[in-house]
Amino acid sequence: MKKIISLALTLMFLIVLASCGSVAAETVPSSAETTPPSAGASVSSGETETQPASDSSDASNTSDASAPESVTVTTYDGNREQRDIEVPYNPQKLAVMDLAVLDMLDNFGLGDRVVGVSKGSSIDYLQDYVTDDGTVNLGTIKEADLEAVMSCEPDLIFIGGRLSAQYDTLSEIAPVIFLATDTEIGLVESVRQNANIIARIFGVEDMVTEKMAGFDARIQTLADYAEGKTAVVGLCTAGSFNILGNDGRCSIIGVEIGFDNIAAVDVTSTHGNESSFEILVDLNPQYIFIMDRDAAINAEGAQLAAEIMDNELVAKTDAYQNGGIVILDSPAVWYTAEGGITALDVMLSDLENALLK
Repeated sequence: MKKIISLALTLMFLIVLASCGSVAAETVPSSAETTPPSAGASVSSGETETQPASDSSDASNTSDASAPESVTVTTYDGNREQRDIEVPYNPQKLAVMDLAVLDMLDNFGLGDRVVGVSKGSSIDYLQDYVTDDGTVNLGTIKEADLEAVMSCEPDLIFIGGRLSAQYDTLSEIAPVIFLATDTEIGLVESVRQNANIIARIFGVEDMVTEKMAGFDARIQTLADYAEGKTAVVGLCTAGSFNILGNDGRCSIIGVEIGFDNIAAVDVTSTHGNESSFEILVDLNPQYIFIMDRDAAINAEGAQLAAEIMDNELVAKTDAYQNGGIVILDSPAVWYTAEGGITALDVMLSDLENALLK
């Protein structure tokens, strides 16, 4: 009988002990709830992060660590001399006062970073930037509004040659990139080199080859057509005709495409040398290429190039008589935006439409 009582007591003791253990297990918090998340771990409200912080952040940390803080690129300074400058890598806020650069940024899908532009342009493919009320007007491509530029707080500023005199002043606001075309290497190669500089700044180098594809072949087709043919290249402005050389505007016609620009040796001005129509008669080229400057800048009341060139003297030239008078269809692009990727496409299209169709 004593053995039975002893066994019963032992059994009751074991039951009570098991019950206590169960209660303790329910009231002790788990380690996931008591251990604070590691620095950098992301824990959303109401959820428990069960993975180590390193598992969820290694990829982004590696990407950030591999990106440089800055890059060094070769650009021009206010004296139009080349120099190496350090600029922030992948900048987010851009002040752009050069239409060729704006063209490139647009092609690279970086237009949403443009916080300010020169808004005087009438070029159709850049109008989204000109008409955007959220983009600050930074003045013109000839004179920057310094207060407007400062108000943008840009990470990087882009200018063209017309603003080179303000290079040093603008550099006090942010690093300045000043790119230009070089007639010695040609327009196409200049565009390619400048596109590579911009692409390096933003880490999109792989896009340059795609965007420049086809240009060399188009140049070659035009060069085959131009072989052995003479031309005079000029611009109409204020009712007169100026002759252009091979080292300024429209140089692609004589340099890369290869028309024999028979008046080029005498040209000393970037806007061309003022000429007479008698000289055109004396030179008697097979082609006369004309860029209408007044149409390019929307000069009020200006006489159009077609009217200026329609006269008895020009009518005596081989160019006139054989359909070789070419008034470039997109003067604003040729005059203000030369050096951009879309601009190069437009310029070649103007020549192709006039010569190859």
